[in-house]
Parts: sequence; structure tokens; C-alpha cells
Amino acid sequence: MRATGGQGRFLVLEGTEGVGKSTNLAFVRQWLEARGLDVVVTREPGGTPLAEEVRELLLAPREETVVPTAELLLIFAARAQHLAQVIEPALARGAWVLCDRFTDATYAYQGGGRGLDTGVIAQLETLVQGERRPDLTLVLDIEPAQGLARASRRGALDRFESEEIAFFERVRAAYRARAQAAPERYALVDAGLPLADVQAAIDAQLTVLLT
Repeated sequence: MRATGGQGRFLVLEGTEGVGKSTNLAFVRQWLEARGLDVVVTREPGGTPLAEEVRELLLAPREETVVPTAELLLIFAARAQHLAQVIEPALARGAWVLCDRFTDATYAYQGGGRGLDTGVIAQLETLVQGERRPDLTLVLDIEPAQGLARASRRGALDRFESEEIAFFERVRAAYRARAQAAPERYALVDAGLPLADVQAAIDAQLTVLLT
């Protein structure tokens, strides 16, 4: 796999539970690698040993109620480590970074789902990321009931997947609002369609980005 010259690009796949992120992340990776690009695949929360430990803390079901602000700060702590250790070095060498969720998930889950002040999220975003934003965010969109039905077939649900459907309806609405507000950086993809149609839509977005 060869690296192309020039600046790397930062691509993110977003969406609620059951939208098919893992399947489509693999599709995007293969698409990029087939064109000779150096691709780094990672995820949030996670991506480094420390950030993966934070991920475990966040996802594990627990009797103790996790205060939304504590959840938010843990996510940005993991993100700071992830950016410094993985994302920024990869982009600096010209690689394309493909990430399973990033800060839009924070606006959607902690802002939309938990009801936290998006102004506070924006302040943390600037503190942790500076001006770093994804070049393209693919938002895989699906009716929450359909997505949760898919997710339940994977096995035991984590702390987020166990939320009520109203939570995911708020999360979806937040994702859609962000995508519609900045169409130059987002692509809203109907993940309820057959997989071939979903990937055709992704292919079209990637082709535009690469030209």
C-alpha cells in the first residue's frame, strides 16, 4: 500500500446504532486502498491504549449513574490522546485517516441525546482539536427502531445501546441537523436502503472528494 504525496485527508463515518458502520467502514477502506492510498483506520472513543481503556469505562453497563458532564469529559480526554498519538501524525505523513465516529457523535449523543449545552461541547472541541475537522463526514441515517433491531441481533447491548428509543430519536435528529447545516462537509446516506445502494451512494461521495 503506497502513500500518495500531499496532505492526508480525514474521513469519518457517523450514525446511530445498527446503521452498518463496520460494514461500510470496511468498504471505504477497500475503496481507498484500491486507489493506492495509505489508510489508517481507527475509532472513537478509542484508537490508543489509553483511549481504549476510556472506551471500556464509557460503554460498560454499571449500576452507578454516569453524570452526563463526566461522560462528556471522558470522551474529550480520549479524543485528545487519539488526536495526538494517531490522527495528527497520520495526516502529517500524508495518510488518509478513516475514523468510526468523531466529534459529531459527541454533539449527537451528549448534545442531542443527553441534552448537554452544545456551546460547552464547542468549547471543548476548540480546546482539544484546534481547527482540526474532518474533510468529509458520512452520516449513515436510519430509523432508530430499525437500527436498534439490527443492533440487538449482535448480542448483549452496551450502556448506550440500552437507552430508550426516544434517546436515539434525539441523537438521529442532531445528526441530521448537523449534516443539513453544512452540506459541503457532510453527506447524509440512507442506511435503510439495500447495502448495494448504500455503498453506491458512498462511492459517489468518495469520487467527488478524490477529484
